Amino acid sequence: MRHQAFWLTANDAVPLYVNHWSSDESPSAIVMIAHGMAEHSQRYARFAVALAEQGISVFALDLRGHGQTAAHGTLGYFADEHGWHTVVNDLSCLNHHIRHQHPTTPIFLLGHSLGSYIAIAYLMQHSCSMQGAILSGSNYFKTSLRYQVAMTLTRFERWRLGAKGRSRWLDALVFYPHRRAVKARRTPWDWLTRDSKQVDAYINDPLCGFTCTTQLWLDLLGGLKQVTPVHNMVQIDNDLPLLIIGGDADPINHGHRLIDLANALRQSGNRAVDMRIYPGARHEVLQETNHAEVTADIVRWLNTALAYQRDIHTTPTLSNTHGETQ
Repeated sequence: MRHQAFWLTANDAVPLYVNHWSSDESPSAIVMIAHGMAEHSQRYARFAVALAEQGISVFALDLRGHGQTAAHGTLGYFADEHGWHTVVNDLSCLNHHIRHQHPTTPIFLLGHSLGSYIAIAYLMQHSCSMQGAILSGSNYFKTSLRYQVAMTLTRFERWRLGAKGRSRWLDALVFYPHRRAVKARRTPWDWLTRDSKQVDAYINDPLCGFTCTTQLWLDLLGGLKQVTPVHNMVQIDNDLPLLIIGGDADPINHGHRLIDLANALRQSGNRAVDMRIYPGARHEVLQETNHAEVTADIVRWLNTALAYQRDIHTTPTLSNTHGETQ
């Protein structure tokens, strides 16, 4: 198994930090990972190594404002303008880089939490470039009204604090209910996973658990308004294999809103939606106490989806890299 980290130059010349895990042989498939809010791609190393051992390569980028990529910007901040469009387009840059190296290898997209919403937005534009997609720890509300209300409140906080200001009030409004959901909690972050070692690693990681800027929250809410309507989901290929995974003890979706997401995708016309909801698991199923079971299920699903015949657009577009390191 090999691991490389490199910098990928985005369309606006911002450097994006990418982790790449692979076996010594040509991959049978490739998985692109878009991580969640206030974390980074290195947290997926255990999962990526397990896939690499099965001959599946993994490319995981640090989103703008996250991880090592934040060194070329601001932690918890996407962009001055069009932040949502920009982070979605960054996945296109990564896809083009992969296609240049592996013109015919099937590519899957895995998005967790925030990354799952970015993944849905990406699929609305580029599902023809994917063999399938996995949405982890996602959420779904049948109406976008709550997003409109939240945007009004967030605009006030941006006016009060500035675009790069950090609102403790917004942070508490969003995360306090999640923290309270675990009754016998040891830390405020126990809602992420039942694995105390993973919780402690998250708490002790300076690139995890930070408060995002008001502008990032506005970018996210605008993105959620975009991906929520079923008539927008119609843009996703209706034969694209999709897997929705999560825990029924995840305070973000309580399991049942994953079912709502699956139903919305089916209502939009998708004929290939699968779902795995794990009893007792919380928000980060890839970091859970039963992570080996989750990983095995994903590998089985990937192998099944590989057998599905799709007309994939594989024309590579060259993107620049620099500073590649072992």
